[in-house]
Amino acid sequence: MKRTGGAFRILLLAGIIFLAGCAGAVPGDQAPTGPDAGDETAAEAANGTVEVHFINVGQSVSTLVVGPEGATMLVDTGHYNDDGEYVLEYLRRHDITRIDHLVTSHNDADHIGGNAAIIEHYETEADGIGAVYDPGIAASTQTYAEYLDAVEEHNVTLYETREGDAISFGAVGVDVLGPPEPYLEGEARNENSVVLRLTHGETSFLLSGDAEDDQEAYLIDAYGSELESTVLKAGHHGSSSSSSGQFLDAVGPRAVVVSSAYDSQYGHPTEEVLRRFADRSLPTYWTATHGTVVLVSDGNGVSVRTQRDAPTDPLAVRDGEPIEPGAGGEVVERAQLGGDPVDGGSGGGGDDDSDGGDTDGGDETASTDPAAALEVAAINADAEGDDGENLDDEYVIFENAGDEPIDLSGWTVADEAAHSYAFPEGYTLDAGATVTLRTGSGADTDAELYWGAGSPVWNNAGDTVILSNAAGERVLAVSYE
Repeated sequence: MKRTGGAFRILLLAGIIFLAGCAGAVPGDQAPTGPDAGDETAAEAANGTVEVHFINVGQSVSTLVVGPEGATMLVDTGHYNDDGEYVLEYLRRHDITRIDHLVTSHNDADHIGGNAAIIEHYETEADGIGAVYDPGIAASTQTYAEYLDAVEEHNVTLYETREGDAISFGAVGVDVLGPPEPYLEGEARNENSVVLRLTHGETSFLLSGDAEDDQEAYLIDAYGSELESTVLKAGHHGSSSSSSGQFLDAVGPRAVVVSSAYDSQYGHPTEEVLRRFADRSLPTYWTATHGTVVLVSDGNGVSVRTQRDAPTDPLAVRDGEPIEPGAGGEVVERAQLGGDPVDGGSGGGGDDDSDGGDTDGGDETASTDPAAALEVAAINADAEGDDGENLDDEYVIFENAGDEPIDLSGWTVADEAAHSYAFPEGYTLDAGATVTLRTGSGADTDAELYWGAGSPVWNNAGDTVILSNAAGERVLAVSYE
């Protein structure tokens, strides 16, 4: 990974140096490390689970990361108009008694709105803040002034954080990919966001702050394929100035999370960026309709858990019902990104059918259902030409390899992004017969069924065909790369 510098620099703002103890030391052995520490951690075998919570804070963003050993990182704290209350309430509900790392992606008021309140709460009523990390570009707002006042009042260590730094987070690698030295675009705050890439085993998460086209272009040039991540937090709340096609192709995510308000005055996420996601068949989770999104990684795969079951097709995300910021409620597993089903994590339980099936490497897992003679005979994920214009050429072929007919009434087929198709009532697949399930629309026959989807379902870069019976029990799961 390209590096430009080594240790963290102590942040100087308004002529004041804020320190808590020795320079570079953070209470609790959570000190920032040298430039190679993140790479070494990523190379280690993954143990335990890491949780990434995208908290539903409306037209804002706040992300809680909980490491396998219990270390905590909070990236941004929501909008100034609620003074961090949504975030504080969420942290209380999840018994977060200490923030080891408080990261400010940039100093816009919709990202630091709760900084002062959270520092005040954890320094006076809980177990403290280990350190604060900031890109070092000031803002002339009251929210920013209150944030710095809280840092000074409680003598919290504040680090200027730049590309090439790394944050010590136990078994999870945390590399800082931005902002660079010198700053981009005349120190524009969005374009100089702190960009973090978290790595746990074979999984990774890219938190891009409000990076827009210039910072994305810089990241592509500096890191190229090293940006590849399992999940991308869409830049700038789903603005069309972020998540460019080139950036999405470099990151190659399996899913995208967007944090913005349902009735965003800026139109976030914009139709333009949603189209880019759709063109790449990227399942999209939107905090405005899914509520809080919790990703749990065991190092092999990622369990996607949300408060609400809502559309993930990028072109249909607005069809979901809105959920109020700060609304309570447990999260439920909606999808699995690679690997085997992920257990554990404080983000909430999974669906009943999440325990069945090995979804790794094309293996098939049969349940005890006698109808498990149904097999996946072929998968054609990459339709000829433009997938979106040739949906009938994207298909899965099922075969009844048994000696008896199988009544498939109420059975469902789903992908990793929780798109779901239900077999018609009364449909039976004869012994030895096959049926082709096409993504597009058409007249069903005994040999051909049509999903009726408006956009591609099966991800060309890899996906899992999940078959469940009428009782909701997973019968088999077949993955492809």
